[in-house]
Amino acid sequence: MLSRNRKNLILETLKRDGQIVAKTLSAALGLSEDTIRRDLRELAASGQLQRVHGGALPASPAVVNLAGRQTQAPAEKIAIGRAAAGMVRTGQIVFIDGGTTCIQMARHLSLRLAATVVTHSPSVAVELVNHANIQVILLGGSLFKHSMVALGAATIEAVARIRADAYFMGVTGVHIDAGLSTGDNEEALVKRALMQQAAETIVLASPEKFGVASAYRIAPIEDAISIVTVSGIDEKLTAPLASKGVAIVRA
Repeated sequence: MLSRNRKNLILETLKRDGQIVAKTLSAALGLSEDTIRRDLRELAASGQLQRVHGGALPASPAVVNLAGRQTQAPAEKIAIGRAAAGMVRTGQIVFIDGGTTCIQMARHLSLRLAATVVTHSPSVAVELVNHANIQVILLGGSLFKHSMVALGAATIEAVARIRADAYFMGVTGVHIDAGLSTGDNEEALVKRALMQQAAETIVLASPEKFGVASAYRIAPIEDAISIVTVSGIDEKLTAPLASKGVAIVRA
């Protein structure tokens, strides 16, 4: 079988089954595991899948930069952001992550809300300039231009000095086995630090982020108290997560 044909078959199998098990696929095709693994490496290098131990998972389409993500499911992100904004209560201290959905959340916070928002995203902070009753704490660090957020040791040290009621987290992957993931290691470290300092973590995720994985794991699914997504999402995507005790909030 030609390499091109094998790779097409791998991608078709991944789309159908949601995962690739190298040993099973090699037996089904009568090929060596080394051949399958080589194909998986090449497909991963081109961003078409995410390699994991023993095989592969679908790659998240949300690992492009912030500008690119603004064109992905904009209406869904507005709905999710609006629903998440409605979850913030007067007097709370909340962490709001970076990313397009979190920007929508900040944009939809009530002008009457009196609360404290802590963020490492300059884009989120700017959205709150006209919210007279919201105190904004902008965390410093090295600017990661891909996602327009501050990262690094300075950011993590600043996070460690604050205890928040909730953390509204953006991710690029939500997978029952691979957990919550993102495309950059430093981002994953800061997200974990924010989780540790918040009483609860609420994940904001549009449907394309379900059932896929990125390279850097943030935490297991069950470390989130809830996931905010859209009302029309396929139950097949959310049911496994709900079975882990995670509440699914449909916007």
